Amino acid sequence: MFVIDLHYIVALEKLDAHMTEHVKFLRKYYSQNVFIASGRKVPRTGGIILALADSREALDEILSEDPFFIHKLAEFRITEFQTSQVHPEFKKLLNMKRRE
Repeated sequence: MFVIDLHYIVALEKLDAHMTEHVKFLRKYYSQNVFIASGRKVPRTGGIILALADSREALDEILSEDPFFIHKLAEFRITEFQTSQVHPEFKKLLNMKRRE
């Protein structure tokens, strides 16, 4: 699993101009069971995405499609970790991804 930590590097007005495309990007990978949660940081200095990509290389390829990456609106920091404990309902999602 990966935690993608976005840090905005432009004014929010410029970022918001690309928000609709960013949400379309997120939805694409939610529908493919790659993204499992996402949202804004509080305060609004960036965002977090939880992802179940097959590899770091695959994730980098996916993130290269994000309008926030394409237009250099945010810095992306990625942390990979192996889950050792999860809520039982969350385990179902992890198992579904492993079967693909």
